[in-house]
Amino acid sequence: MLWTIAIILFILWLLGLVTAHAFGGFIHILLVIAIIAVLIRIIRGEKIIK
Repeated sequence: MLWTIAIILFILWLLGLVTAHAFGGFIHILLVIAIIAVLIRIIRGEKIIK
């Protein structure tokens, strides 16, 4: 589930870089939050993919 969200956010982030500057900042914030969530799960030793 978390990987799916991270991948979707990454794709939206790329679209934000290419298309609209107005939404780019919002997408960057969401991408950073997704990456932090993944890193926290890795540091805790939880399985990312069930």
